[in-house]
Formats: sequence, C-alpha cells, structure tokens
Amino acid sequence: MRPWSELSDKEQIALREDYAKDPFCLTGTCSLEAKTEDFTRWLAARGVLFRVEDLHPGK
Repeated sequence: MRPWSELSDKEQIALREDYAKDPFCLTGTCSLEAKTEDFTRWLAARGVLFRVEDLHPGK
C-alpha cells in the first residue's frame, strides 16, 4: 500500500474528488470519526494507506 503522505497534492485531490462522487460515500453523518473510517476503508481498497495523523500533517 502506498502511504497517503507520499502522494502528490494532485493525486490526493483526485482521490478526494473521486470519493465525493462515489455513491457509497458516507453521507448523512456529522461524525468526523465515522467519515474518517469510511474514507480510510475506501482508500485501502485503492491501495492507499491513510492514517489519522494524515488529517493534520506536521503536528
């Protein structure tokens, strides 16, 4: 798996846009935790490793 932090800005944006278009994208919740877990699973299915630390790089 490729770490999210190693993707270029362009690759990250493209994945975020694809996720937003996915009909199975988790909507209807305000829970950041639930949204992060769903995004993490979605990325893993595409060979990308996303960690909670990736939400706030540099901290």
